[in-house]
Amino acid sequence: MRGLAGKVILVTGSSTGIGFAMAERLVAEGAKVLIHGRDAAEVDAAVAKLGTATAGATGDLAEPATAQAIVDATVAAFGRIDGLVNNAGIYPRGILAETTATFFDHMFAINTRAPLLCAEAAIRAFRAQKSPGAIVTVGSINAYCGLSNLTVYSMSKGALMTMTRNLANTLGPERIRANQLNVGWTWTANEDATQQREGRKPGWQNHLPLRDAPTGRIMQPEEIAAHTAFWLSEDSAPVSGQIYEAEQFPVVGRG
Repeated sequence: MRGLAGKVILVTGSSTGIGFAMAERLVAEGAKVLIHGRDAAEVDAAVAKLGTATAGATGDLAEPATAQAIVDATVAAFGRIDGLVNNAGIYPRGILAETTATFFDHMFAINTRAPLLCAEAAIRAFRAQKSPGAIVTVGSINAYCGLSNLTVYSMSKGALMTMTRNLANTLGPERIRANQLNVGWTWTANEDATQQREGRKPGWQNHLPLRDAPTGRIMQPEEIAAHTAFWLSEDSAPVSGQIYEAEQFPVVGRG
């Protein structure tokens, strides 16, 4: 991708899963990446695998101070920051009509508040550097509706679309772009474990009814990583404020 070589990118939630695939792709494109996660051993393992183009930082994004801390860690490790991927998130199921305030607040703290705080910390760094920047936020197709057991999750992701458009509208004159990927059903180890707990057999991700996945399979983390690299790169400039549906279905939010 044009313009990624030498750039410094913070990817939240990148020690495993889709975030790790994003970091791996960005390193392959010549970028330097700050690996973030909650588990120090997982962060260390990811850094060891991806090599000297990476550094690691831990922190729970449910804590407001973590956002500034990991942006600061990025600048400390590499001398600057050029891009942010708001990837970290949680997706616990919830029973409709039994939502607790604690459940709601925790979901929004990580899925909605943390991306804004990370974006604000990155924006402050871009401004201090007097440089352009790129922010890519990972949303979900569930933002448009979602299943009955994902009501709060869907709400938390829907709010991100407003955030992304607002950031783009505000920051355009500073050459700071903000775009969002609304990601469809994608395989990860966590999703595999969830689906098997709910009754699917091992290997389910490659043998799905067409009503669930038109190609008969769900997406892979590496495919989402490719879209992320594009939206961070100069190949997508100067486009900003866009919600890109990384999904197989032509009608999103069909769940």
